Parts: sequence; C-alpha cells; structure tokens
Amino acid sequence: MAEFFPIPLLGHFLRAVDAFPADRHRADRKTIRTAIERLKNGRIVGVFPEGGIRDGARSLLEGAPLRPGASTLAHMAGVPILPCVIVGSDRLYSAKKWLPVRRTPVWIAFGDPISPFPELEKSAARQRIESELTTAFKNLYSELQQTFRLTPDDSPHSPQERMTSHAQESPRPIRRPLRRAAATAVDSLMCASMNLLQSRHRLHARSRDEMERYVVECEKLTAHDYYAASDDVDLAGAIGNGASVAWRSPIETKFPANNTARADFFRCSRGWSAPTVLMLHALMSASHIGYRRWARRFNELGWNACFVHLPYHYSRVPRGYWNGELAITADLIRNAEGLRQGVIEVRQLIAALRTRGCRDFGVLGTSYGGWIGALLAMVERDFRFVALMAPIVNVEHAIWESPATVSMRRELFRKKIEPALVARHFHLSSPAHNEPLCKADRVLFVAGDFDLIARPTDVEAIHRKWRGSELLRVPQGHFGYRMMRETIARLKERAL
Repeated sequence: MAEFFPIPLLGHFLRAVDAFPADRHRADRKTIRTAIERLKNGRIVGVFPEGGIRDGARSLLEGAPLRPGASTLAHMAGVPILPCVIVGSDRLYSAKKWLPVRRTPVWIAFGDPISPFPELEKSAARQRIESELTTAFKNLYSELQQTFRLTPDDSPHSPQERMTSHAQESPRPIRRPLRRAAATAVDSLMCASMNLLQSRHRLHARSRDEMERYVVECEKLTAHDYYAASDDVDLAGAIGNGASVAWRSPIETKFPANNTARADFFRCSRGWSAPTVLMLHALMSASHIGYRRWARRFNELGWNACFVHLPYHYSRVPRGYWNGELAITADLIRNAEGLRQGVIEVRQLIAALRTRGCRDFGVLGTSYGGWIGALLAMVERDFRFVALMAPIVNVEHAIWESPATVSMRRELFRKKIEPALVARHFHLSSPAHNEPLCKADRVLFVAGDFDLIARPTDVEAIHRKWRGSELLRVPQGHFGYRMMRETIARLKERAL
C-alpha cells in the first residue's frame, strides 16, 4: 500500500494511525527493518499476506499460495503470528454500503498463535510457518461460514464486482420467501412423480449378489479405464454435414432402443472449425425445444452446439417407458452403466469432432447432464468451460437422502443393498469423491438456493474441493429456467 502514502490527506491519515509504507509487489529493505524493529520492541505489526483484496482462485481462502513476507518477519524477529480472517470488508467498495441507513456486516475470526520455530533453520521454519498459517486461515474461514451461514456473495469479491453489485443484488427480502415456497412446491411435486415412476421397478432375488460382483470388478478400474472410449467406429465420417448423427453405442444394454446413440448439431456460420458446446440435458427432460433455442444463442456467439441424447432419453426411450424413466432406478448397476454409456459416447463425439477440425469444446450440463459433465471433467483435459447447473455431485446423498429417491431406497433396503457396498463404486461415479483432470478454473458450478435434490451445500462443497472453480448461486429450486439464463450470461462475461 506504499502507493497511498504520497496522496496528501490519505498519506497523513495513514501515518497518524501508525501505518508505514510497504510495496506489495517487491520486498523493500527499509520496510523489513521497520517491521522487525517494531516487533522486537514488543509492538504489533499487522500484515495482509495477500497483498490486497483477492477474489476467487486468487484468494488464500480458496487455496491460493501464501506470500512469504509474514513468515519471514516472524522467524527473523522471533515472535509468533496470530492468524486472523476478515470477511465482508470488500463490500465497502460499494458506495451504497456507506449510506447511514445501511449496516454492512464484517466477520472477523482469530486463531491460536503460531510459533516462529526458532529451533529450525530459516527455510524449514518459513515452510512450517506458512503451512500452519495456511491451515489456520482455511479453518477460520470454514468456522465463519458455518457459524454465520455465509453465502458465496459474502466471500471476497474484486472491487469492480462490488462497485457494480447493485445491478446484481439479491431479490428483495419480501420476495425471497415466496420464491422459496414456490420452488419447494415444484421440487416436491416432481420428487413425488419420480418416486411414483421408480415404484414400477423392482429388484429380483439375485440383485444383492450381482451388485457385489459388479462392484468387485469395478474396484479394479480407474476412472480412465472405466470411461475409456473405443475408436472402432468411424463417427467422423458418419457425421458428414448432416444435422444429426446416430451410431452404435459402445455399451450394450437389454433395451435395443437405448443401444443407438444420437446427437443433433446446430452449426454456426464458421463451420466445423468453430468451438462446440456439448449440451447435456436433465433427467426426464420435458422437451428439447428450449435447448434448441439456447443452441441458437450459442450460434450467435460463434459456437456450434451439439445436443446429446443421453441414455434412455428422447430417441433412446424403449417402448412403454417415460422419457428418462430407466436412467435412474433401484437398479444401481443399470444406473452406473448408463452414466458410463453417456460419458463414453460424449468422448467418442469429441474425438470425432476433433477429426472434423474442431479444437475447442465446452460442456453445458443440467442435473443428470451435469452429473455426466462432471464425470467428463474427471477424464477429459481440454475444455474451454464446463458449466454444471444443479449437478448431481454427491451420489451418497442422491441415493440415501434425496426426497426424489424414496422408492429407490425402500427397494434397496428390501434387498439388503447397504450404503457401504454402494460407496465402493464412488471412485468412478461420484464427482464429489474425485478431482478434475481439466483445469478447475474452467469449471462453473451453478447451485439453486432452494434446490431439494442437488443441495446447494453439496455443490458448494465440490466447488471448494475443485480449487479454482467458480460458484454461481441462483434463487430457484432444482426445476426452473432462470438458472440457464444466468449461467449463459456468466459464461459470456467470462468470454466463454
């Protein structure tokens, strides 16, 4: 903050409160001497180790590396460090927050003092201090989040975002309860419908033994083995210049209609060399019309769009069943093979489009499609973006706690298929139990504030685990159209 001291009034104020200049971009000997002298005289020196307000992946609270200044000073002066986390002060960049009637909350947490480790050599001591200080910051931040129920909007934001935040403020308090009630009603109704459909699917007497054998075989595989895409089909040639392509699925099921994969193309004027967004729809998606409309929006942005018919949906629905009814039932082996089928087919599609000249890909997945999109991010490296809207990322909750799977749980318990057995497959099927292969900063998680199925807490948890990813919160439940609008708007802000 040395750049503020030459400013007449501000510099005088800073000196009056006993601050001294420090260049945030380089180490300055005079600054170091001043700090060490004060510390050895028993005074307190406050250091902001981020060098300014840092948001997102640049923030220490989201896993960014710690600057070495504080640890160096502590070791040289032989004094402990008292870790402190301040959340909410960046809100004061917004002029509205200074109005007399406004109250801007700021949350502060202090940890236990960290030793300077005088018995260690300089480099080892600094490394030890930085490790303990980083852990303390994360723990304090987590404590604030849990104690005060902080939302993503409370986390550090850039000054530019705060200055323009009035255009993106949360809905008025009087409207929020109404939105919550409406979203809860819709989610509850849809959950009841899904439970009614799932009640048609009963497990047979051998289901528990079959599940055990399947899990044992899967435990031998990594995600890359499980989702390996075969190249024994000339999909690039089959694509041609048509509006759709159909090919034999690499996974054979007992439903012939599901064994033919299909994708519809919506090309922009740039041809096959343009980047392509892969649109992965929701479970039991009501209609493809909305996706076609959004495909045209991507065409306007210079992107091709590809609408993928996921297993047991649209053209792949067996006679006598509803759209997507067979994708998620108490038959967990079929569920897992359906996910596997979807991931491998999309990987085949990506390889074929690369052959046609496409080099850049994005993923836009919703709910079940978001689940498949997250699994893709575990095995594919090159994506411009991976936007996952209300994705099913915590499979443990989806099976054993979700209101949408009450009938499924009843059937699983009836056949003595316990959570511990199912959990042995999570290294392949649960994004929350894995890490992305693609760069995490390409991933945008979108959570519904009132979602009963893909809980916002689960989406926030994987956002924190996939360090560098972004989280967008939308005031809706699991079902609604606002999320798509805000997601695409955010992708445009990120320049796709």
